[in-house]
Amino acid sequence: MSEAPSETSPEATLDAGPEPSIDKAFSPASFETRLYEGWESSGAFSADPTSPAKPFTIMIPPPNVTGSLHIGHALDNTLQDILVRWRRMQGRDALWQPGTDHAGIATQMVVERALAAEGLDRRAIGREAFLDKVWEWKGQSGGTITQQLRRLGASLDWPRERFTMDAGLSEAVREVFVTLYRQGLIYRDRRLVNWDPKFQTAVSDLEVESRETKGSLWYLRYPVEGMEGRFITVATTRPETMLGDTAVAVHPDDARFADLAGRRAILPLTGRRIPIVMDAYSDPEKGTGAVKITPAHDFNDFEVGRRHSLPMPTVLDAEGRIWLGEIEADLPEDSFVRGLAGIDRFAARQKIIAELERLDLLDKIEPHVNQVPHGDRSGVPIEPRLTIQWYCDAATLAKPAIEAVESGRTKFVPQQWENTFFAWMRDIQPWCVSRQLWWGHQIPAWYGPDGRVFVEHTQAAAEAAARAHYKADVVLTRDEDVLDTWFSSALWPFSTLGWPEKTADVSRYYPTDVLVTGFDIIFFWVARMMMMGCHFMGDVPFRTVYIHGLVRDEKGQKMSKSKGNVMDPLELVDAYGADALRVTIAAMAGPGRDMKLGRKRVEDHRAFCTKIWNAARFCEMNGVVPDPDFEPGGVTTPLARWLLDAGNRAVADATAALEIFRFDEYARVAERFVRGTYCDWFLEFAKPVFMGPDGAQKDEIRGAAQHGFATILKLLHPMMPFMTEELWARFGYGPEGSLIRTAWPTAVPVPQAEAARAELDWVVLLISEVRALRAEMNVPPSIKVPLLLQDAAPETLDRGARWIEAIGRMARATEFRALDGEAPKGVAQVTVAEATVMLPLADVIDLGAERARLGREQQKAEAEAQKVRQKLDNADFVARAKPEVVEENRERLAGYEAEAARLAAAVARITG
Repeated sequence: MSEAPSETSPEATLDAGPEPSIDKAFSPASFETRLYEGWESSGAFSADPTSPAKPFTIMIPPPNVTGSLHIGHALDNTLQDILVRWRRMQGRDALWQPGTDHAGIATQMVVERALAAEGLDRRAIGREAFLDKVWEWKGQSGGTITQQLRRLGASLDWPRERFTMDAGLSEAVREVFVTLYRQGLIYRDRRLVNWDPKFQTAVSDLEVESRETKGSLWYLRYPVEGMEGRFITVATTRPETMLGDTAVAVHPDDARFADLAGRRAILPLTGRRIPIVMDAYSDPEKGTGAVKITPAHDFNDFEVGRRHSLPMPTVLDAEGRIWLGEIEADLPEDSFVRGLAGIDRFAARQKIIAELERLDLLDKIEPHVNQVPHGDRSGVPIEPRLTIQWYCDAATLAKPAIEAVESGRTKFVPQQWENTFFAWMRDIQPWCVSRQLWWGHQIPAWYGPDGRVFVEHTQAAAEAAARAHYKADVVLTRDEDVLDTWFSSALWPFSTLGWPEKTADVSRYYPTDVLVTGFDIIFFWVARMMMMGCHFMGDVPFRTVYIHGLVRDEKGQKMSKSKGNVMDPLELVDAYGADALRVTIAAMAGPGRDMKLGRKRVEDHRAFCTKIWNAARFCEMNGVVPDPDFEPGGVTTPLARWLLDAGNRAVADATAALEIFRFDEYARVAERFVRGTYCDWFLEFAKPVFMGPDGAQKDEIRGAAQHGFATILKLLHPMMPFMTEELWARFGYGPEGSLIRTAWPTAVPVPQAEAARAELDWVVLLISEVRALRAEMNVPPSIKVPLLLQDAAPETLDRGARWIEAIGRMARATEFRALDGEAPKGVAQVTVAEATVMLPLADVIDLGAERARLGREQQKAEAEAQKVRQKLDNADFVARAKPEVVEENRERLAGYEAEAARLAAAVARITG
């Protein structure tokens, strides 16, 4: 059905009755806080474990306790809230579990900064005092984001709020750690980790970001032992780590180095003899074909070192300074290297390069752009560092999780994200779960005097185990490390429900129904929850994982503070209201797509909110009131039947869209019914009835209007909760705060729905096509012209006669009749169903000039399309341009092509 904006608005007849109770201006700030406080205080968000209703559970991805609401949170939580409110209206016992994550490194950083401002240092005040400071900060400032989620309208079950460091969750963490240790799935090992020299802790891959850095590639000459004048040249971006080299690797098939098999190179500056090993890791096409191997300071080198049983000396300390502890014994007393001890890695780099150049062992230097890993919070380059850490056997835990997705017990939406999940899980590495921080779950491990480890739930249990082992009381030292934040959040779907106790909530609300999250944490959180849920609960943590894209700016660029294109959702809420932001997000949340968000889109949806508000005022002023006795099955007029039938189809389509997580389609269906059916057409068709004499027809149209508006409010509520709840009470459908508890709409009986649909859809199409034609021809709104029909069926002419008032008013027509004889010269025409509708315009506008104007615009659109087409046909442009630029050009091409086609059709409509 073609849809067009109404030429007259509901406001045009707002003087038709008494002043309505609904305010003239739509002002969301006047009711949002009041409504939310009412919902929360009345328990409207609370799950009911005693209810016979089928549960529906969503676990919030717990935001960092340090965080404040950003646009990604707004996306994630709006989609969750839509699902929860919708299922609640469907009668499900909905639990949306709230909570926050202790965010180990982020929180410690915030508190350390605060201490530094007071001239204090955590090491100076000690661990216990520092943790007291963190808890104090958490109590005062840690709830910011939960208050901001309320501003967004998130209907979380707040009395159930959990924190990953609260007592219950801490008990769950200890239970999991101890159990996995006893099962041999947690162990200690000496391996490489991402090390942050500023925070002096291991960090996860998620906390590392690669930054493009302009640097150099240094070519270093290593003398070959026993071959005077022979050197093997290696290229490196990290000359400071050469002190820890324990081999040079060359490809076994590289003929250039065939004579060096089994020989040794002399490591410059140290004099240490290191083997030249044959290993496929070395790429003959890159650099010199020879690679220095520093197993303790490079992840790839570590694997080469393990394959060849190489020593792995560490030459950098925890702060990234040169450390000679493991190589000092091999250095002469007057060695240049001894003078590097304690020097920062980058300062040492310059000294090493200068010395190699002095010794004629620096072959050359080339400019080089490198991707350097940095700590996302510290901002300093990350060091691969060989340390003893606690590890979890992720490969063993991954197998049941993989099988759960393969068998369909957990489904990904969109399905292609399963491939990302599988790719990670099938090649998963040991998970380093320890962190060298103070804030977090301290590892429940104690060490005896000989280093033996005792892993227990409590210190008392560890002391008892030690007493049994040593046959005497001994002093135990607790492991100072804490667990990776992802370890505790991996337990979130069941620890929040009271596990390890066998609570009623665990049995009722686990597994959860759906997880809503971004693709960027599939590896780090989704996978870990799957592993822990399958292992400890014997079932998957969620039946569906809905993966959404990123929010980008209107040009498709990723938002970042450095680009200055970050959008603050709270500022948007202040400017346009929470509902406008929420409906914008829903409308743009297409499957597998990033969304391009700009203020204009939110502003447009604010106008949509205003349109609904004005429609409510118009209805109220025209005597439309809630009518509990209204019987949809008894309506007799085509207009009432058409509206009720359209409402039925909108509800069915919206329900189907939400069932498959098509939030964009849900928004589109709702907006089409609200704007396209109810406001722009039904109310326009109803105006003469409202303004006419009282009687059965007016009563029926008013009844249909109030029923249709109630359907609108219920249909929109999950997406636009504030305005719908306010209008529900203002209009009189129920007391304030009752819409949230109202049932989701269902189909009502509509007699002769198909006939009504055919008739009214035809009227809408006719008026829309005539309006579009008049707009294309630049016909002034003040001018009315007759509508002449050629080849029209009798039923078409009868319909026109029945709806002549609406056609005349809305299509600016003087009459509607069959064409007698030949078509007059100078008409513009359009086909509607079987008939050709002609508008005689020869005496109204210069048709020749209009044809020429439209032709010029068509040529211009075609020329612009050709320019963009040539750009996109250039393979080099497509390969080199940023993806968002390519996508923008494709969208521009589609727009120009559509415009050219529209203008060509307009030219064809002019005859004579």
